Amino acid sequence: MEIFSFIKHIPVLTIIYIMPLISVLILLFIPGSNHRAIRLVALIPVCFSFFLSILLLINYDYNLGGLQFVEKHTWIPSLGINYFLGVNGINVALVLLTGFVIVAGVLASWDITYRPKEFFMLLLTLVTGVFGVFMTYNLFLFFLFYEIAVLPMYLLIGIWGTGDKEYSAMKLTLYLLVGSALILAGILGLYFATGLNTFDFDVLEQYKYTKEFQIVFFPILFLGFGVLAALWPFHTWSPDGHASAPTAVSMLHAGVLMKLGAYGCLVVATWLLPEGANFWLPLVAVLTVVNIVYGSTGAVAQKDLKYIVAYSSVSHMGIVLLGIAAAKSPIALSGSVFQMVSHGIMTGLFFALVGMVYGRTHTRIITEMRGLSKVMPKLATFFTLTGLCSLGLPGLSGFVAEITTFIGAFKIYPVITLICVVSIVITAFYVLRVVQIVFFGPIMEEYKDLKDANNIEFASLFILTIFVILFGIYPFYFMKVIYSSVLPIAQKLSSM
Repeated sequence: MEIFSFIKHIPVLTIIYIMPLISVLILLFIPGSNHRAIRLVALIPVCFSFFLSILLLINYDYNLGGLQFVEKHTWIPSLGINYFLGVNGINVALVLLTGFVIVAGVLASWDITYRPKEFFMLLLTLVTGVFGVFMTYNLFLFFLFYEIAVLPMYLLIGIWGTGDKEYSAMKLTLYLLVGSALILAGILGLYFATGLNTFDFDVLEQYKYTKEFQIVFFPILFLGFGVLAALWPFHTWSPDGHASAPTAVSMLHAGVLMKLGAYGCLVVATWLLPEGANFWLPLVAVLTVVNIVYGSTGAVAQKDLKYIVAYSSVSHMGIVLLGIAAAKSPIALSGSVFQMVSHGIMTGLFFALVGMVYGRTHTRIITEMRGLSKVMPKLATFFTLTGLCSLGLPGLSGFVAEITTFIGAFKIYPVITLICVVSIVITAFYVLRVVQIVFFGPIMEEYKDLKDANNIEFASLFILTIFVILFGIYPFYFMKVIYSSVLPIAQKLSSM
């Protein structure tokens, strides 16, 4: 299927990631007091990137598979650093996820009045890095974009956050910097071990590293990326970071930043070092059990809405990592990538909704809210729908992602998978409990005059909800795109 196929003849990937950067540059020249202009300059370019990311999905040829829309130019040949962009089915899915989450995030931040210029500049710098990571196939550029994506989080949480924001921002930054140090060490190890003087992914992927090298460097890379993917026991930064972050930052943080970690675990650690992966992934599978079950039971124990969603996020990222641990199964890998997208949409919705509810009630404690559906029926409907996606209701994207991952993983780790499936019941318990307490029952007197979602907020929620339903009802085209690119990874590990 091809629509607007002209994108095959333009540097579409460069345009997608550079549009947010153009917004940042324009914002430099806009007075901080002109809030309307700041919002429009932040919104319009990311909408264009979102539109192009949809065209990227539609025009990706999953029958051909492999790397498409390639842009490659020599940059620093003496060090093997090239400007090398391209996308396969995995990248296309994650670029699309980033596109609609950033649009929804900008809309959800429409009412920010404290230093909105600086807020949007940092937010758009972050998303420039995210787009870059999901497009680049030179590991030097990959690391550069990765750092651009994670470093703005410190300021975004530390300045615009809530609660113990300084502690959360510092904790998050220290954890991610340790992860970055491991990633850099791993990338340099890959670079020097070949002796080929290149960071290009396609060359490194063809090189056969010794088994001893792979066994040593696979955990270095996997743990480096696993910190950002909230792999247990390196997940503790995540609930605090989520809870203290402003709404749009929570949306980007859980929606796409955590996927950078999972993406790196899959395409850098697992694909480049298959023998190391085969040696270590059974241990990773055991750790994901803790992720999934601990995250869901942790959510049950929370009373703060943001912490409930944050622990839920740890649990759902465990499902992503379980699919990667079962990488010999292309079905499990397809489910893992689909779960990255589904979880990104779902948590983006959750954090947007929590922010909107908090903005009206000025509390996130679930026992301090009752009967909000009577005055906020739109928000109640969106929250209930998102909760049903979280617990895996058929017809929504969460069901497709989870059932595919569990079916594929069962063939590799039957006992582990059965234990992980228990989390579905726990998730259903805390989701339905939150919905019942917060939105139903008799309304509390102090909340009788609250307003429902306004048009801008409704648009933000609607954009994400459409994809939750669309990918739940008709996942087949999207799954074919993903499957075309995870199959070679599964085949490579199975042949070792």
